[in-house]
Amino acid sequence: MAKNKKIFVLGAEITISAQAKEEYISLTDIARYKDSSHTDAIIQNWLRNRNTIELLGFWEQIYNPDFKPLEFEGFRKQAGLNSFVLTPKRWIETTNAIGIVSKSGRYGGTFAHKDIAFEFASWVSIEFKLYIIKEYQRLKQDESDRLNLEWNLQRTLSKVNYKIHTDAIKENLIPAELSKSQTAIIYANEADVLNMALFGITAKQWRDSNPNEKGNVRDLATIQQLVVLSNLESINALLINQGVIQQNRLEQLNKIAISQMKSLINNSTIKKL
Repeated sequence: MAKNKKIFVLGAEITISAQAKEEYISLTDIARYKDSSHTDAIIQNWLRNRNTIELLGFWEQIYNPDFKPLEFEGFRKQAGLNSFVLTPKRWIETTNAIGIVSKSGRYGGTFAHKDIAFEFASWVSIEFKLYIIKEYQRLKQDESDRLNLEWNLQRTLSKVNYKIHTDAIKENLIPAELSKSQTAIIYANEADVLNMALFGITAKQWRDSNPNEKGNVRDLATIQQLVVLSNLESINALLINQGVIQQNRLEQLNKIAISQMKSLINNSTIKKL
């Protein structure tokens, strides 16, 4: 599981946890802003409200195919009564809810999907909710900027290595006195060796299959694919210098691409990016 993230709102530290590929915000931390001594009671008071029950139930009906609507209706009818008490654990276990999670232990507490957490923050304090949204958006923008920077770095590295790759082609595969159009054909063929090894498709095949897309297959590559592409360019240049024929190089490069992609997909550092 990815490491928890933190945002700081009006002096309060708010934890963001990854749950099933989604981000959940700590309701416990939000409640602590209101009263650090009674966080559980604050959350339970919020859960007693009819509006809260309806929010949770309608959210689950949209996003959770395993949600139990009959049990939700039971809570909905009781909401607002003086005798009605609802804890996060009871809500989760009874309705099979996923919008709220309850974690025990040192780093535990009650967490909720951001859609729900923002509503809880609004119940605690309208001002606090607005600042949480602002800080959360800033966090997402920082992550997006960092991802774009990493992608551009790998794309640049790929282009630099491709210069080494084309130089090797020029020195080893292009006979003397060929015209520019002839050498361009060879360059295109060698570029497709890498495309086939990594993407399983040539540049033309990709364009024919994606007539409405801008750029090329490499422009839509993932960070992992760009890392592998950069490596394949250097390896292919070495194989060309060694005189390995194209068919054998393609076979070797494809095996390397499969191996490296498997490694990168399972790499925790790449996942964090």
